[in-house]
Amino acid sequence: MNSAFTDIIKRTLEEDGAYYDITTLSTVPGTQQAQAAIIARRAGVIAGLEVAAQAFTLFDARITVTLLVQDGATVKPDERLATISGPARSILSAERTALNFLGHLSGIATLTAHCVSAIEGTGAHILDTRKTMPGLRMLEKQAVRLGGGQNHRFGLDDGILIKDNHIKAAGGITQAVEAARRMAPHLFKVEVECETLEQVQEALEARADVIMLDNMSVEVMQAAVTSIREQNPQVLIEASGSIGTDEKRLKAVASTGVDFISLGAITHSAPQFDISLEFA
Repeated sequence: MNSAFTDIIKRTLEEDGAYYDITTLSTVPGTQQAQAAIIARRAGVIAGLEVAAQAFTLFDARITVTLLVQDGATVKPDERLATISGPARSILSAERTALNFLGHLSGIATLTAHCVSAIEGTGAHILDTRKTMPGLRMLEKQAVRLGGGQNHRFGLDDGILIKDNHIKAAGGITQAVEAARRMAPHLFKVEVECETLEQVQEALEARADVIMLDNMSVEVMQAAVTSIREQNPQVLIEASGSIGTDEKRLKAVASTGVDFISLGAITHSAPQFDISLEFA
């Protein structure tokens, strides 16, 4: 387990007051042992199961967790995901932290899988964004991969994406791209966010490597894709901005011929995956 994940889990256990769970301490004998199962209450893709297991064992090393499926597995309603045994008090006190991670990350993986399925056969790929919960980016982006999506930038330091405010501050797309080329390592691609066909043309003439079509209608997006392909087929095209997770909308966007569709919704708006822990 990544040490960064360990720190997050420990802080979350502390946030939940797990080390002084007054309800459990006052109702459950300290010598009571228990066996329990983690159960999926809906169909979907599982992510965060190893993190959930770590939450239990970090809280109390006497707890044993046996995984019955692996992260990335597609499961059915009422399928058992893991069994747990150990001190009853400790299992109860760590339960909510473990299930919060598992439910949140499985929700992201399941929604990502839904979006990937919606554009199957089009040649486009689903990307995440930096719209993640503070402190959870690594886990959330891992959940996206488990759902069949791909990761965009992990942070501001691993890719050049020139957006509208960069363009305004630099004095234009051409000036922004030229400045980025002077500073960027030769392996870095330069991506430019465009909201109009005029901006797309300027980005092409500035030799951008990737063009993001932001908040465009499908019709304008199609015109942009056609223009880019005719002028420079090597340029990668990303669609972004208020696309959402509706199947029909995703299919329409993918069918324009874009290479990528980036969706903030798969991380910031994924519904919690319904999971429960049941004592034997």
